[in-house]
Amino acid sequence: MKIPSFRPERSGVEKSLTSQHGAAPPPPADVRDSSTSLRFGRNDRWRKWARWTLLTSGTFFAAAWIGLKFVPIPAALEHPSIQSRELLDRRGQTLREVRVEERFTRPVPFEEIPLNVVRAMLAAEDKRFFRHAGVDVLATARAVWISARRGHITSGASTITQQLVKIAEHRPRTLRTKIIEAVTAIRLEQLWTKDEIFAAYVNRLDFGNLNVGIASAASYYFGKPLADLSDAEAAFLAGLPKNPRKLNPHLARVAAQRRQQTVLRRMQEAGWLSDDTFSRAMQEPLHLLAPRRVFGAPHFVDLVLRDLSKDAPATIQTTLDLDLNRFIEASVREHLEKLRRQNVRNAAVVVIDNASGDVLALVGSENYFAPGTGQVNGAWARRSPGSTIKPFTYLLALERGATPATVFADVPAIFATSTGGYQPENYNHRCYGPMRMRMALGNSLNIPAVRALASIGGAPVLAERLRAWGITTLDQPAEHYGLGLTIGNAEVRLLELTNAYATLARLGEWHPYRLVEGTNIEPRTSNTEPRSAECAWLIADILHDNSARMISFGANSVLRFDFPVACKTGTSTDFRDNWAMGFTPEFTVGVWVGNFDGTPMHDVSGVSGAGPILHAVFEHLHAQHGTTWYETPASIVEREVHPLTGKLLTRAGTDRVGEKFLAGQLPGEESAADYDDAGKIKLGPEYDAWLASAENSLPTRAIADESARNSLRLVAPMPGTVFLLDPDVPTSRQVPLLATGGAHLVWKSATLSCAESDGQTHAEIAEGEHRITVSDPATGERAETWIRVKAL
Repeated sequence: MKIPSFRPERSGVEKSLTSQHGAAPPPPADVRDSSTSLRFGRNDRWRKWARWTLLTSGTFFAAAWIGLKFVPIPAALEHPSIQSRELLDRRGQTLREVRVEERFTRPVPFEEIPLNVVRAMLAAEDKRFFRHAGVDVLATARAVWISARRGHITSGASTITQQLVKIAEHRPRTLRTKIIEAVTAIRLEQLWTKDEIFAAYVNRLDFGNLNVGIASAASYYFGKPLADLSDAEAAFLAGLPKNPRKLNPHLARVAAQRRQQTVLRRMQEAGWLSDDTFSRAMQEPLHLLAPRRVFGAPHFVDLVLRDLSKDAPATIQTTLDLDLNRFIEASVREHLEKLRRQNVRNAAVVVIDNASGDVLALVGSENYFAPGTGQVNGAWARRSPGSTIKPFTYLLALERGATPATVFADVPAIFATSTGGYQPENYNHRCYGPMRMRMALGNSLNIPAVRALASIGGAPVLAERLRAWGITTLDQPAEHYGLGLTIGNAEVRLLELTNAYATLARLGEWHPYRLVEGTNIEPRTSNTEPRSAECAWLIADILHDNSARMISFGANSVLRFDFPVACKTGTSTDFRDNWAMGFTPEFTVGVWVGNFDGTPMHDVSGVSGAGPILHAVFEHLHAQHGTTWYETPASIVEREVHPLTGKLLTRAGTDRVGEKFLAGQLPGEESAADYDDAGKIKLGPEYDAWLASAENSLPTRAIADESARNSLRLVAPMPGTVFLLDPDVPTSRQVPLLATGGAHLVWKSATLSCAESDGQTHAEIAEGEHRITVSDPATGERAETWIRVKAL
């Protein structure tokens, strides 16, 4: 009900008094009572309205305050910001940064964000961030006023806290969304400190080109950590999140710099830059890096990532020496370029630090990005190792009582195996007669290596040692490989074989190779032989002896160094793979050269293919880090032996050679029975055919032992030998028949045809089981054997 206003007319006297005295006389009593009543009624209503307003407002704000407690924080903020994985080399150089959720990011705590970066971000996005409670009322009011005047929204006035909520939980851009984000921002400010909010914001912000977080952006655009950013660089980065696509520095450099200048002016207006500092920052040239991603040692990094667990740290310190790896990459490219005409297209190299097992370098191919096979990792591919297995065979022989002077007959021979007769040949298809272990290993002769393996129990013994020393590719029973295991008929991986050689370099102490720093290693020996370390030392001594390999490699091959290096090469059948392995006490290097598709190279052996790369790597290691050699163990003694018998000398003569032995494990002494009347060495019946051949290089030094010839002895095939007929190989039907003890031996079989050609008797075989006899007409002696023939 509207209350009428009441104002009585004043009388002329009253007016006069008023005019004379400045005040009107009091109204009559009835009028005065009526005015007071009206005034009191009006005040009462205002009090009620005020109480209601206060109560309602208080209730609203109390409810809002209580309600804020139930406002959920975006789930994404309950977890650390995403972090890409960075792999570093052993000196901290970045090898690769691995994307997470298709982004690169390096979160940093607030304490590591420099002040100029903080101010640049505040100037760009929210200068009153540290003074509001999540929503900037002044900025919001100004935005509303400007938008109303212009008829459209010009600015959202979102604070950093609101933007963080927006990043963490994407919603359609509506008024309702803005209200939710504002309320959530206020709640977040109640729960988190300003420092936490700011750090979470700059670590989740998109800076373009797949960079999330300002630390990732600083590294990508300027190649710097945050602490090294200038004011101009900090302002440049702070401006990018406004529109990372339109402000992409690689495509819109001018627009990005205009935005940078805006940020710098705001920093000056806020009092964060002096006039001089502002002027210098505006004029500072920006040196942006070209678009790129660090991608060092790609095959090595792929191996590391393959074995990483999900809970691995974001920053991983690897064992790799990036500078060494780059040197090897260049060496591989340079050497392969020289071998193109011989159909050589790829190579792989591994370098291991012997003391720790750290893989210092791993190059898996010439070019990781080459079409087709570039990403095949030659350090991990399964390839035939050729003669690189031989040192392990001779090590086992030493552990079982042989010596470096033990003589193995390098003459043609057929060995009985569970799968048939096995007849190895030397690399150059010729034989050299009696060969001491040192010479047999140094010159990488196949037949003596097979004899050595047969003498210690065959393939099971060697396979057991290779598996114990980390060769994981021997996934067949030992009998599947047979005696050919020692000359490389199984497959190995370069990385694992290099680590097995590193075990030799550690004198029998094996432990796994390491790709990541901090991995705990438990060194252990893999055998119980009491003198295995000294035996490994003898193998190292043989492999670094350049004079021991002169027959096959000459005096000045790439395996000759001006400092001690133990070396061994290997070449697989048909030149499909070739290898060079080497070690010093400090380093072990393995090199493979070949083609990933298995096509053969043209007459490229281990010494000409892989050897030059091995030589270049060791020259580099020696120059950069230094290498040494082993001290001679106290248990090693030196004695002179006869080069053809390996026996200790007891008589004067010029045929002598020095050799090293384990004390207490010396060879026997020679006797008069070892010589004929002319002083020539008498060789056993296994040498008869060789002595009578054109390959005999000892006509003035050795002679057949006639006393051993008087007894008939069957050499091959041994009873029970199984032969396999291969229709694609015509020569698989011919089996050599060998025996000693007579000048004119006669071979017969009821089911097979035996014939002589080129001075060698063969049997033409067919499927089934066959018996073969040999007899000496002069003495009447007779021997018999039997074989079984199967078709493939």
